[in-house]
This record gives sequence, C-alpha cells and structure tokens, in this order.
Amino acid sequence: MLETTSVHRICPFCEACCGLKVDIETERATGVQRVIKVRGDDDDVFSKGFLCPKAVGLKDLHDDPDRLRTPLIKRDGVFVEASWDEAYAEIARRLPPVIAAGGANAVATVLGNPVAHKMGLMLYFPRLARMLGTRNMFSASSVDQIPKMLSCGLMFGSWLGIPVPDIERSDYLLIIGANPMVSNGSLWTVPDYRGKAKALRERGGKIVVVDPRRTETAAAADEHHFIRPGADVFFLLGIAHALFDEGLVDLKRLAAHVNGFEQLQPAFGAYSPERVAVRCGIDAAVMRDIARTLAATPRAAVYGRIGTCTQQFGTVASWLIDVLNVLTGHLDAEGGAMFPRPAAFGANTRGKPGSGRGVVTGRYASRVSNVAEVSGELPLTCLAEEIDTPGPGQIRALIAIAANPVLSSPNGARLAAALDQLDFMVSMDIYLNETSRHADVILPGPSPLEDAHYDVSFTQFSHRNHARYSAPAIARPAGQPDEWESMLRIGAIAAGMPADVDVGALDDAALREELERALGEAAAPVLAALAPRRGPQRLLDLGLRGGPYGDQFGRQLGGLSLAAIEAAPSGIDLGAMVPRIPEALRTPSGKIELAPQMLLDDLARVAAEMASEAPDMVIIGRRQLRSNNSWMHNLPALAKGTFRCTALVHPLDAARFKLADGAMASIRNGDKSITAQVEISDDMMPGVVSLPHGWGHHLPGTQMAVAAQRPGANLNALLDENLRDPLSGNAVLSGVAVTLEAI
Repeated sequence: MLETTSVHRICPFCEACCGLKVDIETERATGVQRVIKVRGDDDDVFSKGFLCPKAVGLKDLHDDPDRLRTPLIKRDGVFVEASWDEAYAEIARRLPPVIAAGGANAVATVLGNPVAHKMGLMLYFPRLARMLGTRNMFSASSVDQIPKMLSCGLMFGSWLGIPVPDIERSDYLLIIGANPMVSNGSLWTVPDYRGKAKALRERGGKIVVVDPRRTETAAAADEHHFIRPGADVFFLLGIAHALFDEGLVDLKRLAAHVNGFEQLQPAFGAYSPERVAVRCGIDAAVMRDIARTLAATPRAAVYGRIGTCTQQFGTVASWLIDVLNVLTGHLDAEGGAMFPRPAAFGANTRGKPGSGRGVVTGRYASRVSNVAEVSGELPLTCLAEEIDTPGPGQIRALIAIAANPVLSSPNGARLAAALDQLDFMVSMDIYLNETSRHADVILPGPSPLEDAHYDVSFTQFSHRNHARYSAPAIARPAGQPDEWESMLRIGAIAAGMPADVDVGALDDAALREELERALGEAAAPVLAALAPRRGPQRLLDLGLRGGPYGDQFGRQLGGLSLAAIEAAPSGIDLGAMVPRIPEALRTPSGKIELAPQMLLDDLARVAAEMASEAPDMVIIGRRQLRSNNSWMHNLPALAKGTFRCTALVHPLDAARFKLADGAMASIRNGDKSITAQVEISDDMMPGVVSLPHGWGHHLPGTQMAVAAQRPGANLNALLDENLRDPLSGNAVLSGVAVTLEAI
C-alpha cells in the first residue's frame, strides 16, 4: 500500500532559497520512499510560491544513479566500495603520518559552493579547521566574492556585513555586472527578482543595467549600456566624479557616521566622465545622467555582483558601489541598499552594537607567491603551486569538501596534475567528479532531502528578514553518518585520536568549552536548555535563541527558538529591513570607513591602467538559469533542451573572424586554448565573447553519465592562475584577452 505525504523544503540549489513542497510516496510494507513532485510553497513567507527550473532537479539529484551512496577507497588506482569504518580507518592510517612529517600546514582544505547550502558543513567546518590547525585553507570564495567581502569588511567592519537593495521599496536600481533575473540574486537573496522588478517598474520606477552582454536582466530593464569588461572601475569613478562635480553629493543622516569623506573628492578628481568614457565604453552624458538620477531619486540603490568581483580591480569596484550609495544618501535607507538583520549567525548582530574589531588581512601569506590571507583563507589559484612546489611547508594532503576546483578555478590542468602528487587526499562529495577522482577516500554526504537545513549564509543577504527550517524529508540509509560527524572524526584523527572516537562526546565538550568561555557560570543552564538537541540543530537553536529575535532562553517572551520555526513549516516573517547604522557597524571607529588606505592606494594602479589600450577581444563568463557552477549538469531535468555551453559572439566579430553559427571555434589565450560551439548574438558587446562557467565534463575517471554526454568547454582552462586582484587575491575571470579562429 502506498501513502503520499507533502513536506516542506528549502531549495538547496541557489541563493534564492525558495520554499518548496515535495510530495513523497512511501510504500508501507517496505518503507521505500520516492519523490513524486516538487513544487513551490504558496504559503512560504519568503518566496511565496516562486520557484525556478532548478528546483525540479531536486528529484533528479535524489534519484541520480551516479550519486555516491557508499564510501570509496582507491586501491591500486581503482575505486572500490567500502564501509564507513573502513573509510575512516584508511584516513587514520594515512593522514597522521603526513602531519607528523610536515606539520599542520602539510594539510590543506578546500571548500566548494555547495557547502553554503549545507547547514552541517557550514556550522562544523570551523571546528574541523581548528582541529587541523592549518593555514592552508582555500575555497570557491576567491574565484567569486572575496572582493566584496573585503571592501565591506573594511568599510563596515564584518566580512558578511553586505548591504543589499531593498527592491520592494526602491524606485531606481542601477545594476552592474549582475544578472539577478537568472541568479535570483547573488550576495542578495531575492527569489522572484522578475516579479519584484516588474512591480518596481509598474509603480513608476526605473532599472538600468550595465553589462557587456544584454542579459536576461538587461532585456527586462528600462535601459541597458554595454561596458568594456574589467572597466567597471572607470565607470563608477566617472559617476562619483560627476556627483562631486555637479554638487549632487548628499550624505543625509549618514554624515554623522562616516570617516574619510574629505579624502574622496581629491582621489576621484582625475576621473571625469569625459576622461573615462573611452576606456569604459560608455558616453560621458550617460554617466552624468545616471549620477543625476541616482541623486534625485529618493529611494534608489546601486548593486554589482560577479562581473564587478572577478576582475583585476574587483575590490576597488566593489568599494565604489557602496561609496556611491553613501554619497547619494541611499545606504541604510528604505528603498536603498540596506543591511539585513538575520535571525542567527550574523556577525553584525553579535557583540557590542556600533563598534568592534573590524577586519584584518595579511596575517600570513602563501608560501610560494607570497599572496596575503583574506578572511582566513588563501586564494584558490595558489593551491596547485602550494602542492607541486617542493620545500618546507609544501602541501602533502588535501581535504576537499563539496569542491570541484579542477573545473571551477583557472588552469585546472595544473591543479589536476598537482593532486596526483599528494600523499593523501580525502573528498567529501556526492559525485565522482573531475576533482574527487583524484582522492584516495571519498565520503559521500546524504541527499539534501535526507538532511536538515537552515540557511546559515543566505539569511545574511536576504532582501527581507525571515527564519525557516527544513527537517529531513526522507529517511537516510542505515549507517549513513552526518557530514558534521565525518568532519569532527577527520579532525580528531588529525589531532591524534583513534578513528572510532566518540564524536558526540567531542561535540559536547567543544560546545561546553565555548559557552563557558563566553558565559562563565551561566553556561550550565544554557546547555541544559539546549538538550536534548545534538549537532547542527543544537547550534542552530543556540544561534536563534541568543540572536536578535530570540527568546534569550526564556527572558524574551515569544522570541525565536528552533522549536518556534519547527512549528511554522512555511517560515516566520521577521519584517522588512530597517535602518541599522550605526548599530550594524563593527569598525573600531564605530563609523563607516569611506576611504580605507589600501583602496585609495590601489587607485594608482587604476591610473596606470587608464593609459593602456583596451584589448581587441576579451572573454567573460555568464550565468544560466538551469545551472549553478559545475555541480548541476548531471540532472536530466536541467540538462535537457538546447545545448547551452556556447560561445556567444556579436555578428560583427563573427564576420571578422569568419565564424558560423553552430560551428566550432578555437578560443586561445597564449598557449592555452579550448574549442567551443559558436552562437552568434547581437546581445553581445562587439569585442567580447561569452562562455558559461563550470563546464568541461570530458575528463577520464569521472562517473557523471549525463554531464559527459554534452561535456562543453571549460572557460577556466583558458585563464591564468597567477592573474589576481592584488588586494583580495580573487581570480581574474573576466576581461581576459583572447583570439578567435574558425575551425
């Protein structure tokens, strides 16, 4: 007999974090469960029934025959299935000797994008990192968002204290290098951007998009302006110059809360719209008109994303976006760029309001290229050289967690070769992919439907404050451990403990120590109140109850707790964003630091670049609705349809390079080259070719049958791992010079 139930779920596939309802069929006699249907939850307080095509892929992911369900150990170059005890024993046999020979820094960690969608991984990786004691930590952030984190850290005092557009009350949005129609926001969690943008325009508002491609967002906007890739810094400086030049600067209430304002006008003096127009490809009159509209509109915001981050001036461009919001009085104002107030885990909701230690960078540097640490990690583009360059401190073991840097970082061929030189590698991954194929042990995590979830990261970027929780929807296989348990076990092994250590006891001891250090004698009743919860749920309950909306362990009647959001399966609405300055600041001065010295100093590099000639042809990436980096190409529901890994070129470029629509072309950067299918489109700016990120599923030794059918070309194979934004260490993925040739 079959029984059908409907469960609530937060979609784990992108930053929109839509609320879903998943219909599950259970066979009573056997207990076998099957996903029948995935749909939007109309009652969800945040997404209100919206879902994009990616959500439907949740069924395919759960059912995917290629998804690993049993640990794998490599024996004589071949993976064989193993028990969990055997897998942990292999780690215990091989990891400690590496540490004994080379010290803690002989081990590295690398985190991938899916970590942000896993509550257990997010909350327990810091404990693994402390137990390992290594400085060699890498993540996908340094091929994505570190410039924005650095600029906001310097300005506002916390790495993730990032202001986001208050789109539901805004009347003017300037969007630069971002495509929220497809991403539904990035470092801006905004499900159904399309609907919200339509409402903005229907109430008389205006959206202007600046991008080298007429994106889906640009096509639905009031204005679109092509810009030379990598030249956003000149465009932003031109607008800032115009604001000062035309007397349009008005900090409004922020005037009492800023440091460094007097340094800006001299710093921007050389960048008039008329002078930067040729370099960025946008007319001076357009820049001045944007400056006037931005200043004259009471509720307006500037937003930039991956196109402004993944370039050589990523940090300066990210800084200038928030400078423009400050100069026009739109930062921390309704309808402008505001700070969310997350229910838990927000650094700018903890500690003394209005001031703090701020952020510090460069506490150490990479061994080979001497690149500075930022936010506790080194650039992902340094990983290969740290493995394949001999000498003291060389990385000899790697723990990869939901990461596929062989595809997602520049010059993956070098990294792949380096991974084969390691003494030992562990991969925590649900697929045998281009990176995990190099591992000695693979530990598969549960399906998202078998796991509990709370958005640890994305509530910090949400356009509206809320709290939602998903309990496991499907029973996991017997013996399947939680991923947090695997991380604690690996950390314990690295610290010299046996593989069969009681990780529950370790977790209890770690939490007790943390609370006693923070609360003293008051720790005991807090621990008692958190019982009998374990693992991530216990940390979530602690975060919620001690957070800005929390019940403060009984002191605040009606406040939040995990029990409260468990009782509200479609979530709890916590209201629109509200002004938070100075309360949200964590800078030592207690003010917005408008002119951090390292950013002012980098303007010398901008000035030098002004004098250089723009390349004839450059390449950029692009976002796609049915994809998210490298990890969703094996799902039939998302992989079907028109082939999407195409090289978009403008008709003028197609003519001069003799390229035919649908034919193949060679794209070359020095001695690096790839072959891609051509798609001719006047949505591209002349002189720019666009290829989506995260493809190239043709490498041997993988087990992703659907992805391998149409592997696509790997954009990152063209890129130089040594080309970085020098302030943040972020990889330069955009505006790289290439040549095209018909095949």
